[in-house]
Amino acid sequence: MKPEKIAIFGGTFDPIHDAHTAVAREAADTFGLDRVLFVPARNPPHKLGEEHAGYEDRLRMVELACAEDSRFQASRVEDRPGRSYSYETVVLLREQFPKAELFFLIGADAFAEIRSWHRWQDLLASVEFIVVSRPRRAFDLPEGARVHRLDTLELPISSSAIRGSLACGDPDVPVPKGVRDYIASRGLYRSGAE
Repeated sequence: MKPEKIAIFGGTFDPIHDAHTAVAREAADTFGLDRVLFVPARNPPHKLGEEHAGYEDRLRMVELACAEDSRFQASRVEDRPGRSYSYETVVLLREQFPKAELFFLIGADAFAEIRSWHRWQDLLASVEFIVVSRPRRAFDLPEGARVHRLDTLELPISSSAIRGSLACGDPDVPVPKGVRDYIASRGLYRSGAE
């Protein structure tokens, strides 16, 4: 029996949006992934204090978005004290899925900063990367990195633009319907909201 192929897709997901799910679906289709684990960062080291919605709200939105595809699953692996370092997350997921083939799904811009990450060399040694990039865009490969390119169409959607639209009272944003309904019911991202 072949090992399960699992991609780890981390982020603040503040909020999760249609580009996130489109990239995950394309990665699953292209690389024959059995599962994409969406991992909301509880305490992301690169975005200290920048979250606009709390961890439980962001996790719930991810759970709602994951209902779109049976290969998608929300993970609470970063629901722990301290900073959410990717290397430690991979170690914990390797314990949960000891026989799985693990991949790390990441955008080219974030991958370009990998040398600034906590224990980045250990991370490179512990997992293969699926790097989402625009077609023909070059990016630097650190020595020892095992990288699969996912050249995708540019998806001009950002969480910050969505938050801006919601703060201005525009509810027509590119997020899954369940996420949109949840944002409205919780009053998230409204101007003046925490």
